[in-house]
Amino acid sequence: MTESPRVRRIRSGVPALPPRPATGGTRDRILLAGLRLFAEHGFHGTSIRDIAAESAVQSASLYAHFPSKEAILAELVLAGHEEHHTRLVTALLKSGTDPRDRLAALVRAHVQAHIDYPMLAVVANNEMHALSIAAAAPAVAVRRRSEALLAEVLVIGHQQGVFDLVHPEATAAAIGSMGIRVANWYPAPTADLSPSQLADAYASLALRMAGARKH
Repeated sequence: MTESPRVRRIRSGVPALPPRPATGGTRDRILLAGLRLFAEHGFHGTSIRDIAAESAVQSASLYAHFPSKEAILAELVLAGHEEHHTRLVTALLKSGTDPRDRLAALVRAHVQAHIDYPMLAVVANNEMHALSIAAAAPAVAVRRRSEALLAEVLVIGHQQGVFDLVHPEATAAAIGSMGIRVANWYPAPTADLSPSQLADAYASLALRMAGARKH
């Protein structure tokens, strides 16, 4: 069976996590092993033995760091959502008050996060459904805060007359969805764009979708 482009990218990529306190050691090896395997095979297609073998630890040692396979996925999903949210907040703080500038800044940060951590983004977005409601709750709360940032910018822009929105919720969903897909296809031989150029292109598309009036 021919591998899909996404699987080829995962196999050739290096699993990476955002910087955080107390990184390194066995715990990180387990997380990075889980990240690669969940991205390639999905949560249900990966066993705890697979993760132990990939991280070069005994299953008993793995359980000393994580009580279950779900706990590994939950930490990865939360890490992806927290990194994404931090970038959105930082972008807004630097963007000024004009809703057009704020929307462009949000989208650039959204896209750049999916470029910088594509494997983590794939797992955080595609495998979150495998978590129980309780295990997913922390990441769901972060995701809702991120969605609220975009929704607020669109609504304020519409109220100020700089955006001509057909439907605010649909527009927000469309803008968010197109950014998420970047992790699945970029870089691609047919996309002759640097990461910053791609982020700018998506920001321009988002402004068009919002019906932004020129400055």
